[in-house]
Amino acid sequence: MKKLINSPDAVVADALRGIEAAHGDRLRVQAEPPYLIVRKDAPVQGKVGLVSGGGSGHEPLHGGYVGPGMLDAACPGEVFTSPTPDQMLAATKAVDGGAGVVHIVKNYTGDVLNFEMAAELAQAEGVEVETVLTSDDVAVEDSLYTAGRRGVGVTVLVEKIAGAAADAGRSLQEVAEVGRRVSANGRSMGMALTPCITPASGEPSFELADDEVEIGIGIHGEPGRHREKVGPASQVAERLMTPILNDLPFGSGDRVLAFINGMGGTPLIELYIVYAEVAKIAQQHGLAIERNLVGNYITSLEMQGCSITLLKLDDELTHYWDSPVDTPALRWGVSK
Repeated sequence: MKKLINSPDAVVADALRGIEAAHGDRLRVQAEPPYLIVRKDAPVQGKVGLVSGGGSGHEPLHGGYVGPGMLDAACPGEVFTSPTPDQMLAATKAVDGGAGVVHIVKNYTGDVLNFEMAAELAQAEGVEVETVLTSDDVAVEDSLYTAGRRGVGVTVLVEKIAGAAADAGRSLQEVAEVGRRVSANGRSMGMALTPCITPASGEPSFELADDEVEIGIGIHGEPGRHREKVGPASQVAERLMTPILNDLPFGSGDRVLAFINGMGGTPLIELYIVYAEVAKIAQQHGLAIERNLVGNYITSLEMQGCSITLLKLDDELTHYWDSPVDTPALRWGVSK
């Protein structure tokens, strides 16, 4: 195993210290348990707070999305391990500006249970909490980590769009409703060319032959629908797009956001090749891609591969997507 780390036991703490060194002007980072990343100006009085979190190893999710227009706080767990309820409670209290807090939770068993416990504890202390669950992965109904569908790429879109709604002064229930609408109208599916290696194990998360790809992979290396021989990008795009389009279903005339996400080890040139194929398939189905996002935004360490997310848009969701955002990993519409 070759990785740019000091010690497998200190990966998360060391990374948090790096985030603090790089972005301490805009973030408060707690690099000792319970790990936290919080907006420097939190709590913002009168604004609904947004908190998310999950295992580390998926950067820039979630800590890279803390800032105006997105999250108010993120709870990083150990690599591929859920954060703890005390982290989530501390984050919730840190961002409560009196208007309540929305928890954005990926549908993984540990995340769901721990956020539920944190919400109960926060409500007992007088903080009103609403939960938005993301479960957009069409590859499988159940996995090693979930009961029901996994929460994957649409999580980034929920954090952005619900974050903009919160910044616009919407109420707790309204922000949660916007987030749930994004989750309900987004579908994702991913694939892997290679496994990843977690620092603690030093071993690949799964085995793939040199001439194989895994279709429907999870962000922790969970198995997907099937394995097949390596094919061209056009074949990969078709394998991922077909179940996405059939699941919601998407129909001719729909306006969509197309999100092509790298799993951590895939160069951008390859992601744009996949995007071109996705755009071609979308056009064939009468979809109008009105917004897009291409890059490494929800990763799986150094895994090579990609995921595709399609989100049905309406005027309100498009407006909030276009609204200013100023975080370490996502930034537009701001002048400085």
